[in-house]
Amino acid sequence: MEAIKTVGLTKNYGKARGITDLNLIVEKGEFFGYIGPNGAGKSTTIRTLLGLIAPTSGEAQVLGENIVTGKKQILERVGYLPSETAFYSGMKVRDVLKLSADLRKKDCRGESAELCERLQLDVKKRVDELSFGNRKKAGIVCALQHRPELLILDEPTSGLDPLVQREFFEILKERNSEGATIFLSSHVLSEIQRYCSRAAIIREGRLIACDSVENLSKTNARRVNVQGSLNIAGLNGIKDIRKDENSVSFLYSGDMNRLVERLAAGNVKDLSVSEPDLEEIFIHYYEGGEE
Repeated sequence: MEAIKTVGLTKNYGKARGITDLNLIVEKGEFFGYIGPNGAGKSTTIRTLLGLIAPTSGEAQVLGENIVTGKKQILERVGYLPSETAFYSGMKVRDVLKLSADLRKKDCRGESAELCERLQLDVKKRVDELSFGNRKKAGIVCALQHRPELLILDEPTSGLDPLVQREFFEILKERNSEGATIFLSSHVLSEIQRYCSRAAIIREGRLIACDSVENLSKTNARRVNVQGSLNIAGLNGIKDIRKDENSVSFLYSGDMNRLVERLAAGNVKDLSVSEPDLEEIFIHYYEGGEE
């Protein structure tokens, strides 16, 4: 059964960009990545799936419930972390966590205490006194403490220090191994590559790729790093050139024989050829390489 399924899902904001004709399936139990830069349509997708904004056209289901008619049932079974967390002013963190649990009619005290300890969140502070990172921690606990079937996380690690990020992903891996579905929206590609099994790439409100992270990372392009001097003028198949006085690095998807000829004609002191990482693949897609 699908945790998330969209068919032609569209949200228009007039002249502003939303999402267009989104066809996406996330299976139950997946650790799924949703990749795109700011403004690509990630948050619009999530808010539409949760019924926080109404779709213009198309349809979608979350955990088998229609996003329009089953919004209440969806919100009961989902843990959602927005990209920017907001709380009632003047409340202490422990009161915010209790309110979140009470809204779901659940006793989450044990789970909440464990999460706060692991994420180093001080529940005695008032939310107005919290840094951006600590506000994000409070939002994470609110999203996770009721042990939802589906976690929808929108840019969850922004503001978190590296040690807390690592612990946060350990928690997500544990939840995923227990059967929870993780839908992780991020522009931090290393997170997607390290933790997700499948991912979709969104550009200007449209999906341009959806596959396993392994397959998304496959390309005939290679990262070429040359120490020394090399004339690459007129050499076809070159992207993302990085130069300094003593070296040049570039993505190359052209004829390898032509590259070897240029290397032989240059003054090469050292050479490495490697597969590009997901970040470089992402640039490749965004430059139109998906065609």
